[in-house]
Amino acid sequence: MKRQLALLILAFNLVASFPANADNDLVLAVSEGTSGGMDHAQVIAKYRGLADAIGRGMKTTVNVVFIREFSALEEGLKTSRFAFVIARPSDYPARGMRDYGYNYVASAKPDGQCYMVVAKGSPLKTLDDIKGKKIVMPEKAAYMSRFCAAELRDKGIDLGKENVQYVREQAAVGFYLDNKFAEVGAIASYSGIGKKWEADGNRILHKSVAQPYFPLVAYGKIRPDQIQAVQKELLALSNSESGQELLKRIGVKEFDTGAEDRMRALLKWMGS
Repeated sequence: MKRQLALLILAFNLVASFPANADNDLVLAVSEGTSGGMDHAQVIAKYRGLADAIGRGMKTTVNVVFIREFSALEEGLKTSRFAFVIARPSDYPARGMRDYGYNYVASAKPDGQCYMVVAKGSPLKTLDDIKGKKIVMPEKAAYMSRFCAAELRDKGIDLGKENVQYVREQAAVGFYLDNKFAEVGAIASYSGIGKKWEADGNRILHKSVAQPYFPLVAYGKIRPDQIQAVQKELLALSNSESGQELLKRIGVKEFDTGAEDRMRALLKWMGS
């Protein structure tokens, strides 16, 4: 009996000291929001290098899973189905941290911003000039519309009192401005239209405060020392040619591991 008890105690101690999930492959869930038309195989290929970098820090294999639907992403966070999640828009990882026990690992550089934009030839010069003008924005429930609304609120502009037209796609914002259906629009800095707005001869009237973009979070089973090891791997990517190629492939200049406080404050700032 004593020998059996000793064996049980030994087995318990071995399990307790074994690294979390070291004997199981982990899952990195990827959500690119509503942009792009990539299939699962393309996303796996695109993010395989990132999963390998995380795996080096974790000392285990990390597999990529593409999450297309926001409802599936939310459910996966809620049930801790995913060991790691990298997602845009940023409010999903932020809710994972606030509501579901996930912890901040990193976010992408450059940060995300709301751009208030006007077409070439617009007479508007300052943000105050948009009061009383027709404003076009993405869907009211969309992350960037809520982001822009928070920024404008902080600048003394209440969209509830303005003439706002909501459209389904950010690309439609440009269409409205080009065709003079609206006088000012709101777009994301990291969107396709945002990246080329000025290059096309148009103007950015106002750039918002910067907020974390494309955050990576880890569920609560990942220990602090493991998170630090993963962060070290992510920060090292920009120091090698292969790492730079990986970052370019996923549309990231580099990773930032110092935005945890801003991530935790994001939802409150947005009024969520």
